[in-house]
Amino acid sequence: MDERLDLIRIAPRRILDLGCGAGFDLARLGERYPDAARIGLDLAEPQLARARGRLTPIGNPLRRLFAKSAPPVGLAAADAARLPLADDSISLIWANLTLPFIDDPLPAFVEMHRVIEAGGLVMFSSFGPDTLRELREILPAHAGERVHRFIDMHDLGDALIAAGFEDPVMDMEMVTLTYDRLDALFKDLRANAANNAALTRPRGLCGRAAWEQSRARYEQHRREGRLPVTVEIIQGHAWKTGNAGKQPRADGRAVVRFHSRLHD
Repeated sequence: MDERLDLIRIAPRRILDLGCGAGFDLARLGERYPDAARIGLDLAEPQLARARGRLTPIGNPLRRLFAKSAPPVGLAAADAARLPLADDSISLIWANLTLPFIDDPLPAFVEMHRVIEAGGLVMFSSFGPDTLRELREILPAHAGERVHRFIDMHDLGDALIAAGFEDPVMDMEMVTLTYDRLDALFKDLRANAANNAALTRPRGLCGRAAWEQSRARYEQHRREGRLPVTVEIIQGHAWKTGNAGKQPRADGRAVVRFHSRLHD
């Protein structure tokens, strides 16, 4: 997402990092746009505490003195569907892997459209439905259904248009990660807050015997000593124009542009 900003001419006055987590992206956005005020919102208070620590100036007193003159960084707990921000107050909304934690993206996109100013940009990334497909396939039917299912790229594009954004551009790439052990995959999922019961407590969900059978089925995917895990990465951006209402195409249809890439 950061590399994509190299290709977009924008000088935001205020940036919203929606789902800012521990503040890694807030720091990077501050380096790219040093004159922009930044706001980080997240539902998780522990993550916000980490962000506060990361964004607090440290070092010698002279460094802290100069840091005080930089634009402010605000942090608060908030729901993506109920943003505590004024209408037309944000120039750039940044939502890096926030949508996977939202059941319905439309209310969040509606709120983003409300708070973003005319000419403002929303950029986001998410996971597509092929993410973790190997895991879903090897679990028993009732357990596989409880592995998190992610929203399709086309549905995200439709939701952007329904919320009032113009000309969304969507991009998808398939990435194959590999692990030496299945337990290492579960450890990564837990570390990234994938608190789905089928991921964090597989034995309790489907029984020890059934779980061992599932592990054996996953082992059949092993290649060159590694277990593959598919991750479908979706990225997109869209603009809010200054038009009072949507301006349809001559044939009355809205258009979403899609791209895709595949690699291991």
